[in-house]
Amino acid sequence: MKSATEWPIYAHPGSGQMKRNHRLANHLRPGQPRGGRSTRLQHDFSHGGPEPTSRNLRSVGLQAAHYRDLDSDEIRIGALSQHLIVLFTKPPAEMTIRCEGVKRDLPPPVGSIALVPAGAVADVSWRGKKDCLHIGIEPDLVERVAVRWFDRDLSSAAIPPFDASFVPALRSAMLAVEAELQAAATGGVLVIESLANILAVQLVRHIFGFRRAVPRGRGALPRRKLAKIIDYIMANLDSKPTLERMAELVHLSPDHFARQFKAATSLSPYQFVIGRRVERAQQLLCGRQEVSLAEVAISAGFSDQSQLCFHFKRIAGVTPGQFRMSRIA
Repeated sequence: MKSATEWPIYAHPGSGQMKRNHRLANHLRPGQPRGGRSTRLQHDFSHGGPEPTSRNLRSVGLQAAHYRDLDSDEIRIGALSQHLIVLFTKPPAEMTIRCEGVKRDLPPPVGSIALVPAGAVADVSWRGKKDCLHIGIEPDLVERVAVRWFDRDLSSAAIPPFDASFVPALRSAMLAVEAELQAAATGGVLVIESLANILAVQLVRHIFGFRRAVPRGRGALPRRKLAKIIDYIMANLDSKPTLERMAELVHLSPDHFARQFKAATSLSPYQFVIGRRVERAQQLLCGRQEVSLAEVAISAGFSDQSQLCFHFKRIAGVTPGQFRMSRIA
């Protein structure tokens, strides 16, 4: 098993094509190269593997990398100096994760997020290719945000890991960081500094439940129960996951469950299922080109091709055919 204690997390010849956006340093990490020069990090797994691009952005406190087509592997992520936030953009066929209290033996859903806290150790293995966006954020930044905006001292508090969480606001912030790095536009440093603070706010909100108050008896579904429901949905996407069965799994009435689910995800159970089916369709469209749209629709759980096209365009902004052509291009 390979071991990583610094970025890049994945950097070896068998990893497929790695798309490395930028290494963003801060004032706590002196001596980083300036001006966009290339440098090899100390704990690279390989000799002759991809070299990351480095940029000094003063006190931003972020690192970001989008890894694509990583081959089957196993790795130990050990005691990083930053909190590592992972957005799964294309999960592998099989995956296991062990990180303190987190135990996963199924691939995480597309669009879900995991956190490996600074100093924690995570053992990860997978079979099949995967894509994932990694963002590292300095613990000092998270602690400053928690004190200033939430009146909470995290200096002696343990940040817990989490797994397969759907946090739309955190996901949007991560994708915004990636988009800004790719754009490399004038004023980008200021934008990244703002996004770093937004990431810290959304992380604290999610971990400690700091969100808008809801009426008594209509709180959010607890994370463990939410994870159970998500696993059920993902295992039954090609059939018909029902509201009644979801409620039964967490011992709630259907109405009560639906309210708690929406409080936790900002989506109704139906909307959530449709979103996951679209993501499943995206995975299928990235695979064999000879598979017809009708077959993709059925495999993703839609009743027919017209339903696939309607929901795909509504959520992804393009038709399934356009999406497939963009992946070929």
